[in-house]
Amino acid sequence: MKKDQFILGIETSCDETAAAVIKNGREILSNVVSSQIESHKRFGGVVPEIASRHHVEQITIVLEEALLQAGVTYEDLDAIAVTEGPGLVGALLIGVNAAKAVAFAHGIPIVGTHHIAGHIYANRLIQEIEYPALSLVVSGGHTELVLLEEPGSFKVIGETRDDAAGEAYDKVARTLGLPYPGGPHIDRLAQEGSPTLKLPRAWLDGSYDFSFSGLKSAVINTLHNAEQRGEKIEPKDLAASFQASVIEVLVMKAVKAAKEYNVKQVLLAGGVAANKGLREALTEAFKDLPMDISIPPLYLCTDNAAMIGAAGSVMFEKGKRSGLDLNGNPGLDIEAF
Repeated sequence: MKKDQFILGIETSCDETAAAVIKNGREILSNVVSSQIESHKRFGGVVPEIASRHHVEQITIVLEEALLQAGVTYEDLDAIAVTEGPGLVGALLIGVNAAKAVAFAHGIPIVGTHHIAGHIYANRLIQEIEYPALSLVVSGGHTELVLLEEPGSFKVIGETRDDAAGEAYDKVARTLGLPYPGGPHIDRLAQEGSPTLKLPRAWLDGSYDFSFSGLKSAVINTLHNAEQRGEKIEPKDLAASFQASVIEVLVMKAVKAAKEYNVKQVLLAGGVAANKGLREALTEAFKDLPMDISIPPLYLCTDNAAMIGAAGSVMFEKGKRSGLDLNGNPGLDIEAF
């Protein structure tokens, strides 16, 4: 009988200190997240130095709680999967050094793991992935279409040329005077409004790349021009119009790529995967197509360590190991990973 595999996942790439224990690559035994949103809210975004300090304060507590909830000890672990990058370098270093300390003390292998691979493999925690698969990755720092031809293999076929979708959401929210993080507030407003304003769609014909900086600028200009004319634009209608522009491009490119590459499954991934409008539009677009669509539950969309454990399990099975010279790599390439 095959022995059960236990992976400890550690995630500290931005403003969440997280640890989780994953059994056999798919079963969540624990998933502990300490969020810093309240600390950064007054600054309107994440302050790297503050994020690093919070990670230092929380990492030991979060690790102990993850093991306690899972009912395992360090001696039960087969490996430690830790986010190697991308992310804030100071934040990454806290998780990486914690992983190396535990690995050294207990003789446990380390698997340096890509943050975006984690978001993609969050889908494996709800159902087994069928290959070839296509992942639409939408987060604060990334907007990509990633082809997975086999487990642990990543080919970027489209990426943002400027602002990521999540970044555009936050900037538009700030223009509307909405609190950080802005994405959920825009999504909520959009559900109440109507997409009556004409805003641009950057199709970038002949490419699966994305661009949202022009859309962001168009929203800001629309607001400023209305103010100069003494006109009032309903925030809910502006939010709905902005969201419609973003979602239409994301969904149409995902559908086109899924057909061209003849994939068996489409995976939604990243923090913006929690967006209600995007989830509904993607479900509708693929309902009559032959490929399966996988959309993670909300708690697996935002940064967490269960997803790192899931991705780390795949890489561990492929034989990937990291040494005690592992370092945080804010520019880690998912194709070279």
